[in-house]
Amino acid sequence: KEQEVYMGDVPLMTKNGTFVINGTERVVVSQLHRSPGVFFDHDKGKTHSSGKLLYSARVIPYRGSWLDFEFDPKDCVFVRIDRRRKLPATIVLRALEYSSEDILDMFFVKNTFHVKKDGFSVDLIPERMRGDVAMFDIKERSGELIVEEGRRITARHVRLLEKSGLKRLDVPVEYLLEHVTARDVVNEETGEILLPCNTILTEETLETLLEANVSKIETIYTNDLDCGSYISDTLRIDPTTTKLEALVEIYRMMRPGEPPTKEAAENLFNNLFFSTDRYDLSAVGRMKFNRRLGRDEIEGAGILSAQDVVDVLKTLIEIRNGNGSVDDIDHLGNRRVRSVGEMAENAFRVGVIRVERAVKERLSLAESEGLMPQDMINAKPVAAAIKEFFGSSQLSQFMDQNNPLSEVTHKRRVSALGPGGLTRERAGFEVRDVHPTHYGRVCPIETPEGPNIGLINSLAAYARTNEYGFLETPYRKVTKGKVKNDIEYLSAIDEAQYVIAQASSKLDSKNRFVADLIDVRHQNEFGKALPENVNYMDVSPKQVVSIAASLIPFLEHDDANRALMGSNMQRQGVPTIRTEKPLVGTGMEVIVARDSGVCVIAERGGVVDRVDAARIVVRVDDAETEAGEAGVDIYNLTKFTRSNQNTCINQTPLVTEGDKIGKGDILADGPSIDMGELALGQNIRIAFMPWNGYNFEDSILVSERVVEEDRFTSIHIQELTCIARDTKLGPEEISCDIPNVGESALAKLDESGIVYIGAEVETGDILVGKVTPKGETQLTPEEKLLRAIFGEKASDVKDTSLRVPTGVKGTVIDVQVFTRDGVDKDQRAKDIEKSALEQIRKDLDDEYRIVETATYERLRRALNGKKAASAPGKTRGVTLDDAYLDTLELDDWFRIRMSDDLLNTQLERAEKQLEARRESLDAIYADKKQKLETGDDLAPGVLKIVKVHLAIKRRIQPGDKMAGRHGNKGVISVIMPVEDMPFDAKGEPVDIVLNPLGVPSRMNVGQILETHLGWAAKGIGERINGMLEAHKKAAEIRSFLEEVYNKSGRVENLKSLNDGEIFELARNLVDGVPMATPVFDGASEEEIKMMLELAELPLDGQEILFDGRTGDQFDRPVTLGYMYMMKLNHLVDDKMHARSTGSYSLVTQQPLGGKAQFGGQRFGEMEVWALEAYGAAYTLQEMLTVKSDDTTGRTKMYKNIVDGNFEMDPGMPESFNVLLKEVRSLGIDMELESE
Repeated sequence: KEQEVYMGDVPLMTKNGTFVINGTERVVVSQLHRSPGVFFDHDKGKTHSSGKLLYSARVIPYRGSWLDFEFDPKDCVFVRIDRRRKLPATIVLRALEYSSEDILDMFFVKNTFHVKKDGFSVDLIPERMRGDVAMFDIKERSGELIVEEGRRITARHVRLLEKSGLKRLDVPVEYLLEHVTARDVVNEETGEILLPCNTILTEETLETLLEANVSKIETIYTNDLDCGSYISDTLRIDPTTTKLEALVEIYRMMRPGEPPTKEAAENLFNNLFFSTDRYDLSAVGRMKFNRRLGRDEIEGAGILSAQDVVDVLKTLIEIRNGNGSVDDIDHLGNRRVRSVGEMAENAFRVGVIRVERAVKERLSLAESEGLMPQDMINAKPVAAAIKEFFGSSQLSQFMDQNNPLSEVTHKRRVSALGPGGLTRERAGFEVRDVHPTHYGRVCPIETPEGPNIGLINSLAAYARTNEYGFLETPYRKVTKGKVKNDIEYLSAIDEAQYVIAQASSKLDSKNRFVADLIDVRHQNEFGKALPENVNYMDVSPKQVVSIAASLIPFLEHDDANRALMGSNMQRQGVPTIRTEKPLVGTGMEVIVARDSGVCVIAERGGVVDRVDAARIVVRVDDAETEAGEAGVDIYNLTKFTRSNQNTCINQTPLVTEGDKIGKGDILADGPSIDMGELALGQNIRIAFMPWNGYNFEDSILVSERVVEEDRFTSIHIQELTCIARDTKLGPEEISCDIPNVGESALAKLDESGIVYIGAEVETGDILVGKVTPKGETQLTPEEKLLRAIFGEKASDVKDTSLRVPTGVKGTVIDVQVFTRDGVDKDQRAKDIEKSALEQIRKDLDDEYRIVETATYERLRRALNGKKAASAPGKTRGVTLDDAYLDTLELDDWFRIRMSDDLLNTQLERAEKQLEARRESLDAIYADKKQKLETGDDLAPGVLKIVKVHLAIKRRIQPGDKMAGRHGNKGVISVIMPVEDMPFDAKGEPVDIVLNPLGVPSRMNVGQILETHLGWAAKGIGERINGMLEAHKKAAEIRSFLEEVYNKSGRVENLKSLNDGEIFELARNLVDGVPMATPVFDGASEEEIKMMLELAELPLDGQEILFDGRTGDQFDRPVTLGYMYMMKLNHLVDDKMHARSTGSYSLVTQQPLGGKAQFGGQRFGEMEVWALEAYGAAYTLQEMLTVKSDDTTGRTKMYKNIVDGNFEMDPGMPESFNVLLKEVRSLGIDMELESE
């Protein structure tokens, strides 16, 4: 019988590439792991004291046992399975049914010796003689000497021997000694084996052979240079002789202590590498395996074959013989990317295998007759495996949602850690280092500082993965020195064989290289090449770096360490209330903003019908609607929502009613986005100069004007949750009736006991009133009396309300109430539900209104000027016009009957369509209403959850961390009044003063260039403003803009703009002309000077400043300009913390640590030294006893302080008792003697 079985839920990826797990957005980071296949390596001479290189081969499957072959210092080959103890490698060959003769046949060529009455002769192959020392004179047939005795045979001798045409050579007996037999030597008459194969010939054995009249002996050919006797030596130490013995030996190694049987041994070996259930190389593994062994076909079975094992051994021996090279594990051709799908699939597989086992067990039971599939399959393991993967795998991470850039970067991250990958402790320097194959695939700059450096990387700007999971990067094709516009993606494996030119190579108008010699990359090395030898060319200079690094202007002038900090700190920028796009950018800002998914992008073109702060309604162009589709797009914007990092996600519309928009246009900005461009910070007027020590050690001096203008003010949203559960003593209740709480504390709650929206709350205020039943207590007589008089019941419950935590002050912006199915909803929950339904209704009504208007417009165009057979309130045969149609009620239109039947059909169809649309919208509404009205699926034992969102406005203040884009970070030391700040000759004060000493030693000169160019951009904006205020003519403004835009850099077509548009452009540039200086292709020093000239500013970028406090001139000019500064998510408000008493650790009784636990400050070893140095004995005693872990002392002290008595009585610290117990656990009975 068939039956559908529910196997559990699988999370669906959102369109932005995230997963919603337990209500939070998570990202599954891709893993960079070792590709399956075969790898050859050596131990770099570390194993043996002589420093000899020991080669090894390792076959890594996608899943299954690893197979290793390795040499030992004596040059025998051994095999390990799953890194267990080693066995001679020939055991595996024997288990594959090869005999000793077969093995020697496969690995060696043979020499044949003929036995004659008077001695021996050998079939001569001159090439094999090279390098040997002649033991006798070698002569031609004519008797002429070729090699004399005792001389080494060289290539010249070999050529002479070939020329002489000798086929056989007589050799003395001594020549045969030390040779090894290649086959069993058999007595031809009796069939008796005289010598087994692989025996070393000695004088005695040779005599035996002569006596038995053997006619020929075959030996294996070996030499010390390029044909070692490794396998022959290994066979000699191999204890087994038959297949069965070999299988038993392998069984003993894999399962020590178990008695082997023939079946068990055979099964074990077959399941190791030859069973599809237990072993799979995967398509990638087979492709890499075959390519490495030099085979032509790249497809094949997922399991190993006997031939595969032999070929691996042959290649290993070739490498040991000096032909071929070992592999580089850090080469990106040997590492592949495993992304979400594949990892989820593996987790799912694990679950299904568990289910399979359970089902097999159930089927083997006697009572399995007549069971349905649902009775046998318990799908819990599948659901559990998937839940475990998405919920707690090392690679499923809480999404970094600080700002749009951090989201994008998190999704583009590649990690070498995680299951099946490396661990931090084991990863050495080589794995973390930048490798030549990272070029264009993985960013060499962006990686975390600290223990994960180099293990977590970011994809380069244009990198992608191919079908096998290897990273590829794009190149332009070059043929015969001409650069084409065709783009090809190459993986690291393919790239090495080509010659690749830099993106910055100069080209002429015909796309040919200008220079005679070009900088190129070939075989992972940099060099020079002729234009005709070039195969490919880089696509863009920024293809080397990641997105975060490509947002740093003048990156090429920054030291790599600082660039790393810069790209990492951009991800920590907090979205400010007022966004401002950078004056000096790189041109990537627009792309990041669009691709981050935080903007609202038009799905179809049309006209904006309505706009308010929270939604945009677009009437779609007829050309873009398909039949039966709604001609309406409604975009509900996200307003003041909390992100994962408690920053604020808020979208603001850019369009106004009546605007025409196209598909893909940006309709609304998200957080940290200004006019569709990424805007992580603010353009700030900045001066580099010391100022009274307030910018010592990277501190930052900030003007009060920055605070006043709310330049760095951000909104943070905290979510506080109150859960009402069912307890043993009865249900908890959410209400405003709370025992022992005054009126004033309840002032901000409604009748349901929940705070109202818009309330301004601070530490300790009640947000949600909640009471918990407590057990019956023994009442005192007075309480009994009160009970009897007032019927007081209030003391049965205790107050467990949700209060605002310490150090938080904000405004309530949203409340959500979740109620369990079957529990009555309170008034507040009903109100919230009602407003949600109204919102849905409003959207659906708008959609219907637009469809209806469009339908009537279409009908009006069709009916106007046509004859009607009958029309309400008109005689027959009248011609319809606009005036008449305007007087009609809309429903009456469908009562018109036309003379033309086609028009009648159109009217009927329109009526039916409107009716159908109305019904479908009503159905949607009913469906949503039903979803809203049913209760929520809450955890067991939970009756109600109330979530309160608080918005906290944070201005910038001393202690906040700020940074530029070049790794120039600092903490605000003081906020100065505007009048005290340095000012220029025009009286314009600066906003921030930075320390000039932060630049030279850190070598991030990019910030200086940015400051100069920023000043020029601002200055040009001021010049344009002056022109507009002086009402200059359009032609004059046009010619100035031509100079600004088209003197250098990319040419903009200003001629296509009319005068009105030129004025509009000029008005947009008043605050400064935004400039893009792309990474590695940025503005030169000359261009910056040219811009400063256009802005009529000093060319050295310096100006005389005056002290705001005294009015005196500073004694030398100061570098001044505009820099883009960010406020980072390390705010002093989140870090400030104080404790008097609080929670203590269980064992040591010392205060806990950390703000989250309301912990204390650790008085560590070094601090103790400091007090000892001062001889402050009493202070020290107090620190180590009553302030820490002397339990009785600290309670006494607390009581004394309450009583106003400031004495202390230190006792025994608890940690001393712990020490005593530790000593006793060692079996030493240590006791304290009481005096």
